[in-house]
Amino acid sequence: MRKINVISMITLDGVLQGPGGPEEDTSNQFEYGGWAAPHGGEESEEIMAKLMQPSDYLLGRKTFDIWEDYWPLHAEVWPGINDGMKYIFSNTKDSTDWKNTKFLKNLSDIRKLKQSEGSDLQVWGSGELIQLLLKHDLVDELWVIIFPLTLGQGKKLFSDGVIPAAFTLKEGTVTPSGLIIANYKREGDIETGIAGA
Repeated sequence: MRKINVISMITLDGVLQGPGGPEEDTSNQFEYGGWAAPHGGEESEEIMAKLMQPSDYLLGRKTFDIWEDYWPLHAEVWPGINDGMKYIFSNTKDSTDWKNTKFLKNLSDIRKLKQSEGSDLQVWGSGELIQLLLKHDLVDELWVIIFPLTLGQGKKLFSDGVIPAAFTLKEGTVTPSGLIIANYKREGDIETGIAGA
């Protein structure tokens, strides 16, 4: 069985929209595209290099549209991106010229993929897909890269429909530029109690 690992760059107020550039996702008049760029550094680059090791990918259609135009021409930045299998969750698209791409139509297709043999699956961007995966308890690990800013607008990582779920911190780093990079593993049910007791 494959693991589904969500990798998400977010702001302190949970926005994941358009971290990579001004034109990446301008839907709903979003005007802060490219907010991640000023916060790089050697330590964060090392962690990103680790996360960008060859893998298979599970993407929403909107993220795929961005990737399809960009990564085939910039594979030197992300070695292996063209060779990794890309599974795209979409009701509106079913073909592409980008090699190693397969389209999934429904939640049942995602469940079958998760149960199959093969590499673990990375989910990048893909906010609506992440919401669906969280709602149906299909996320095995979360890599959350929190940037030291708030935007007050934009698509959020967490919204209505997320089930109560406990996670355990596997790994964490705070960079000199203020990024918090945390890897959480899905770990059972929520426990409650009285604080301080």
